[in-house]
Amino acid sequence: MKPILRAALVSAALFAPVLFDGAAHAQSWTGKASFYSHGTRTASGSRFQPSALTAAHRSLPFGTVLRVTNLANQRSIMVTVNDRGPFVRGRILDVSSGAADALGFRGAGVAQVRIEKLDRSASL
Repeated sequence: MKPILRAALVSAALFAPVLFDGAAHAQSWTGKASFYSHGTRTASGSRFQPSALTAAHRSLPFGTVLRVTNLANQRSIMVTVNDRGPFVRGRILDVSSGAADALGFRGAGVAQVRIEKLDRSASL
């Protein structure tokens, strides 16, 4: 094997965990999120738990894990999609009241957020 090719392979092996941590293939969206704290069942069939870190999204599959970041205070949490919504125009996500508390926007009701769906298959 040529020395330059060997050096490239060794370099790639050393830096791959840093460069390809899963976020490299992330899908992300920015927009308004609100919260909800009512209901008994979610669209996925599970019992609604206001204190759980869950979310409603219009089209992502149930069970999808999202990183949600409140852009006003940079608080970030992981939520699991288990419901459908939001049904208010201009919003991209509804989170449970527990998630809104963790993100620090329950008092305001609505926050500008970034949501990220990570491609777990890209992580090492």
